[in-house]
Amino acid sequence: MSSDLQWLLLRKSNSYMVKGLPEGPIFSKEPGNLLNIHSHKYSGLANAKTIDVSDVNGKITITTHKTKVSPRAVAPVRSTFSVRSRSGTRRALGIASSTAKRGYRPDLRKATLARTAALLSAQKEPKGAPPKKLRGKKATKGFAV
Repeated sequence: MSSDLQWLLLRKSNSYMVKGLPEGPIFSKEPGNLLNIHSHKYSGLANAKTIDVSDVNGKITITTHKTKVSPRAVAPVRSTFSVRSRSGTRRALGIASSTAKRGYRPDLRKATLARTAALLSAQKEPKGAPPKKLRGKKATKGFAV
C-alpha cells in the first residue's frame, strides 16, 4: 500500500492522535514521529522510512526501518544504533546526523538533531541552586567593621 493512501486512511482518526483545543494544533504520539506533529512528513505509520530517537535505560537509541527487506516479512525489520550517554553530546549528535544525512531521510536531519539534543539535556542532572547573597544589614550583621 502506498504511503499516500496510508496517510489518507490515518489522518482523520487513529489512536495516536492528541487533540487539544478545537482551534489548536493536533499532535501525535506515534513511534517514529520526531516532532510529535500530526502531519504526513513526520508520520511514523504512513512513511516507509522513519527515524525514531528514544531514551532507553539512559542510552539514546536511534532506530530506522530497513527498506530492502522482503515484502513477505512478518514484522518490519529495524536497524538500531545505541549511543551511550557518557559518550558525549557531540558524538551522539554526530551519529544522529549521519544516520539522517546518509540518504535515508535528509529532510528529517534537523528534527533528529533537535530530538537527540532534547533527550541529552533531559538526562543531565540539574545544577544546585547557588547560595543566596545577603544584602544590607543582614550582610554586615555578623561582621564587625
